[in-house]
Amino acid sequence: MSTRPRGTALRVLPAILLVCLALAGTWLAPHPIDAPVTAPYAEPGGDALLGGDQLGRDVLSRLLAGGRELVLSSLLVAALVTGSAAVLGAIGALRPRVGRLVERTADVLMLLPAVLGILLVTLSWPDGGRLAVIAAAVVLGVPYAVRLAAGAAAPVAASGYVEAAAASGERLWHLVLREILPNLRATLLALFGLRFVAAVYLLATAGFLQVGPQPPAADWSLMIRENSSGILLNPWSVVAPSLAIGLLALSVNLAAAALAPQTGRKAVTVL
Repeated sequence: MSTRPRGTALRVLPAILLVCLALAGTWLAPHPIDAPVTAPYAEPGGDALLGGDQLGRDVLSRLLAGGRELVLSSLLVAALVTGSAAVLGAIGALRPRVGRLVERTADVLMLLPAVLGILLVTLSWPDGGRLAVIAAAVVLGVPYAVRLAAGAAAPVAASGYVEAAAASGERLWHLVLREILPNLRATLLALFGLRFVAAVYLLATAGFLQVGPQPPAADWSLMIRENSSGILLNPWSVVAPSLAIGLLALSVNLAAAALAPQTGRKAVTVL
């Protein structure tokens, strides 16, 4: 029996567990997330296993409840960015003029710093909340992703079976959806993992800047910002959400790499 399925399961399992824990954390929290249960910045112990935050609220409860929106938003951003980049990259590979236009547009958008882009979108859409942050993350993520997708799609578009399908009169969308994208599974899975990581950090940065989720919401990035002044009194109020963000990004990236077909990863390495 091959060890590859077992190794793949071991690399995917941490991501599944963390995502499920983040999604179900609201119902697993031992205390209400907005009710003080101890003294401000109390040390771990008693009913507060990770101590208290700046208002005496249970850090563990807020940690369990604070990842749901971040996970869902990051998954949405990664899916939208990967899907948009895949389609634009495939069209650009089949239509060189469109490809050049897409690349030039991407080059311009890549010059915009991520934080500045978030601030521009959210300030111009003051009532957008988390939706505005998601829109900004998608706009900022597509230029980077489309370059990778276009580079991977170019040799596929030049292959004989795609040229034969085009010569037989197949439409553009058939070539994109049936001929090119199925052969980019490895690249797109790796790209999804990378864009998820980027979305996590971008959305966490927005939360740290208080753009999007607002107090008293339970959010990992907000927890870091709100409790930074008391890190010496109760380090877990800052360390715990920081570790959660890092472990979430790392585990999902490893899972995406593990799920990529082996032959696809070799092909991408050659490119």
